[in-house]
Formats: sequence, structure tokens, C-alpha cells
Amino acid sequence: MSTEDTTARRRGRRPAGQDTRTALIEAARTVFAEHGYERATVRAIAARAGVDAAMVNHWFGGKEGLFAQAVLELPFSPLELLATLRDGPDDKLGERIVRVFVTRWDGAGGDTFQALIRSVAGHELAATVLREFFSRFFAEVIGDIGADQAGLRTTLCASQVVGLGMVRYIARFEPIASAEVETLVTAIAPNLQRYLTGDLGL
Repeated sequence: MSTEDTTARRRGRRPAGQDTRTALIEAARTVFAEHGYERATVRAIAARAGVDAAMVNHWFGGKEGLFAQAVLELPFSPLELLATLRDGPDDKLGERIVRVFVTRWDGAGGDTFQALIRSVAGHELAATVLREFFSRFFAEVIGDIGADQAGLRTTLCASQVVGLGMVRYIARFEPIASAEVETLVTAIAPNLQRYLTGDLGL
């Protein structure tokens, strides 16, 4: 008998109700975070959730639909994020960006970020979501402050934030992986601020 089957039986089968859907989404985030889209299986996700694999098709129409629900819906509203970042002086924008992103990702357990990043190589939709989110987000931020070389600044900022996420939640390099939020703000914000408003030397 497979480990997945044993795990599912030990945890018990859930009724096919809303709690099943929630359990599958939570399990999917964990499995996609651990394995990425291609290597994650419906059976593994169902076993982690303690439900029958048929429930994935019932609720989501298959792995693709579950991936969209569990991973491609970011754990915050971009509009709410922008409103928060706009509330303060431009020369402290780098601090606010680091603080807000780390706080949001930490609050979501980092699983959504992990699942999205690990799936980028094997799932074009994940790559598109990641690229479009950060491109549009930082384009809005840089547009607000009227900085020159907006395209370059946008991608530099994205590289800083995505890189921080990878080191903290995926590679888990210490001491960054367990650092306090304000420690990261102090260390990283000055570089991000240069990308936003400073002289790029070009």
C-alpha cells in the first residue's frame, strides 16, 4: 500500500463539503511549494488533505484548476498594497516595500510564494502571473514618483523582492530565513531605495 494511501486513511476522509475544498487548497499550497507544478500529483495533494483524489476533479476540475485557486491567487490585494505604500514620503518607500512584502508573505506562511516560484519553470501561467504582478506593481509605484528609466527600475525592484523571497522562503538561507522583519528592512531597504529613486550610474 502506498504512503499516500496510508496517510489519507490515517487522517480520515472528509465529507464532500466546503471544508474539503479548503483542505485541498491548503494541501495543494504545501505540495506545490515542495514539488512545483509538474511533480505535484493529485493523489499526493488529496492524501495530504485526507480526502479522496476524486474530490480534486469534483471541486476544481483537475490539477490545473486547483493550482489556479491555491497558488495564482496572491495572499493580498495589489490595490490595498499600493494604498499602503503610497502613505508616506518617497525617500522611505524602500522601507515600506520591504516591510509590507515580508509581513504579507510571512503571514501567509510563505507557502503561496514557494508554490509560485517552484512552479515557474514548469508552468507558464505561474511565470506569467509572477512577471505581470511585479511588473505592473512596480510600474505603478515608480510611476507615482516620476522616476526616470522606469522599465529598468521596475525590473531591478522586482529582482530585489523576488530574490529576497527566494532566499527567505525557498533556499532558507540563515540568518535571513529567520530574521526579524525590521532587520530585513534596515539591511535591504537602502538598496531598494536606490533602485527606486537613486542614481543608477548609467
